[in-house]
Amino acid sequence: MRITRSALVLLLLGATAIAKPEIAKPTKLVLPGGDGGIGFDDMMFSPSLHRVIAPAGRTGKLDLIDPKTQKIEAIAGFSTDADKFGGGHGQGTTSADAGGGFIFASDRSRTEVEIVDPKTLKIVGNVKLAGGPDYVRWVEPANEVWVTEPGKKQIEFFALDKGKLVHKGAIDVPGGPESLVVDRARGRAYTHTWDDTSVAIDLAKHQEVARWKNGCKGSRGIALDDKRGLLFVGCDEGKATALDVTHDGKQVGSAATGKGVDIIAYNPALAHLYVPGGDSATLTILGVGPGGKLDVLGSVAVAADSHCVAADDAGHAYVCDPKQGALFVVTDPYPASH
Repeated sequence: MRITRSALVLLLLGATAIAKPEIAKPTKLVLPGGDGGIGFDDMMFSPSLHRVIAPAGRTGKLDLIDPKTQKIEAIAGFSTDADKFGGGHGQGTTSADAGGGFIFASDRSRTEVEIVDPKTLKIVGNVKLAGGPDYVRWVEPANEVWVTEPGKKQIEFFALDKGKLVHKGAIDVPGGPESLVVDRARGRAYTHTWDDTSVAIDLAKHQEVARWKNGCKGSRGIALDDKRGLLFVGCDEGKATALDVTHDGKQVGSAATGKGVDIIAYNPALAHLYVPGGDSATLTILGVGPGGKLDVLGSVAVAADSHCVAADDAGHAYVCDPKQGALFVVTDPYPASH
């Protein structure tokens, strides 16, 4: 069969149109004092600060990263229990969030939450916790700070009053809590048990209102598309799922990823979900389509134990490299999935 020149051109153009972009090799961003390794855990992007918040464990610092310049501002004064990284993430600050004019950051070594003034980059207060902290989240509708305490199987909550945190109570989460995200639009927060269930909590009543099977064997990371009512779950065994929180947590999406999933992150402008696998040493980028359908867009090699990630609003994902005390900065090459 003879192919005309015009037909050949059309074929080539079609092939080019459907070819997926490749993810460029990530760049490395070494954090201050990180050359001895860092026990990373929770990281996040704060729209109010327009900074990536990277709690840097044993370095005694909470690092703020400018998405445009990659400049790092380090906030000192947190615990420094060791000169070198010994594995895990049980030292110093490992989770933080911003709100109410402050940054609230855990200090696992002291069993405290430290209050930071983001203007002066200084610790200006603290509050003692009932148990070892995991996630720290600002709950804007209630003007509160919530702290997950897995050892106590509870979420402790505090009111922000004139720059101080005042203990108000605790919410029991049997089987958890693992991870935490706040849904301001619906007046709820979501967390997981350690196995196959996600939990919805009423922000005003401070009590559990629903439990949903999430499709995981081991629930870990969490992220939210509040506009579309989609809750994303990272599964330790190597996948991510999407639940429709407006329809009783119905599972609407699932996709395989690298194994050893822990922290995940979401870019709502692109509708892309970032899922690192600490065991597989990969970052998988998923597109979130109509109705919450998850599709693998691509993956890139990172490092062993790269189990945590944050996503900014400039198309970057920051993947932790604990042994090197650094972050892989991955530039997302894919178009929006809306």
